[in-house]
Amino acid sequence: MRAILPQGDIFYGWWILAASAVALTLISGVTFWSPTLYVGPLEEEFGWSRAEVTAGFSIAFLMMGLTGPLVGRWVDVSGARWILAAGGLLVGASFLLVATTSSLWQWYLYLSINTAFRQLILFIPLQTLVSRWFLRRRGFALGVLAAASAVGGLIIVPVLRLIIDNVGWETSFVITGVAVAAVFVPLGLLVRESPADMQTYPDGVRPTDAELAAPLPAQGVALATALRTPIFWALTLALGLFFFSFFGFMVHQVPFYESVGVSRGVAAVLVAIMAGFTIFSRLGIGAFADRIDRVERLAMTLCAFLMAGMATLLLNSAAAGIAVFLVLFILGSGAGPVLQPLLLMRTFGVSHYGAIYGASIVVQTASMTFSPVIAGAMFDASGNYEWVLVMFLCTFAASLSLFYLASRLPHPAWETPADARELELAPAGVSR
Repeated sequence: MRAILPQGDIFYGWWILAASAVALTLISGVTFWSPTLYVGPLEEEFGWSRAEVTAGFSIAFLMMGLTGPLVGRWVDVSGARWILAAGGLLVGASFLLVATTSSLWQWYLYLSINTAFRQLILFIPLQTLVSRWFLRRRGFALGVLAAASAVGGLIIVPVLRLIIDNVGWETSFVITGVAVAAVFVPLGLLVRESPADMQTYPDGVRPTDAELAAPLPAQGVALATALRTPIFWALTLALGLFFFSFFGFMVHQVPFYESVGVSRGVAAVLVAIMAGFTIFSRLGIGAFADRIDRVERLAMTLCAFLMAGMATLLLNSAAAGIAVFLVLFILGSGAGPVLQPLLLMRTFGVSHYGAIYGASIVVQTASMTFSPVIAGAMFDASGNYEWVLVMFLCTFAASLSLFYLASRLPHPAWETPADARELELAPAGVSR
């Protein structure tokens, strides 16, 4: 029998998860989902071409990937709290800087500065913070965070659209900057870093006497050790190929629908439907992941769904085909944001997760940066998306193969860090 430690009516980790989910809803909405809203207004005001405007997003996205390893290491060493607070100020201020854009070079520079700072308040610190509070229900907790990123597409984007239409893109960036600082600075200053700070245990559940008497569990491997293992590279390449196809299609989905005769308004509704149902699939898959030993098998299943979706569109791009595709794509892409933390934490532990995540994300960022460009060039050359769908199908298949390879590779031997007191089963101040 596991006893819930007395600490009020609700385990503090749930408050951590709720606050992190709200914060991720905001930042995902104003970053990942909203760039397309600014393309038209900037073209109209400055006379820039679509390629010039969107090149700013590609450059900035690449910058975010390059800063990932630095932020990951910082989180491992200093914790997430102060990074979230500092990041809230820096990202908020840089949004104000973007609002002053008056030339193309400023658009590229200011957006790159803003995007480099975003890593301070995105998945690396938030996933690390939440993971320290949950052990047995970590998959579910990370699924909630992944669902929150989809909620940002449903809630934040329509609000920004109204702001841009009524008061302009500059004011939209100003409001975004103020909102980011108002949410993330208090989050970083007020939350507790780990269960030890609250004299409790992960999940709020006291381990059994046998677990307390057992030697401390190992907490992970260092980045240098992870980089020398075949499974790190198998997982990193598999994730890179997965997100190459996933992100590439997400960018081109509305143009694809239009290319097969769907109006822009209906295409936008299809995107909203996908985002809405993805919330539920992410929650379900996150909870299911807690019940399986090797997450690679789950990743293989998701790739199979996505391959079937691409094949469906190749065979039938009419209404029936699109409907079947949406079901398959929702099932296959639902765990996208959950896959990486679950795979890396199960394989390498949590003590150096930030640094390992940061190193892994470099490859994924490169693939996500070039995928939309390659897909666009293929469409320009052929006038349709058939070969683009073939490319995505093959890339998902290659990802599936690498996930299978990773599932056959052993996990590295974990080491227990000397300063892992906050990760022990019996935290400081709680009698063993």
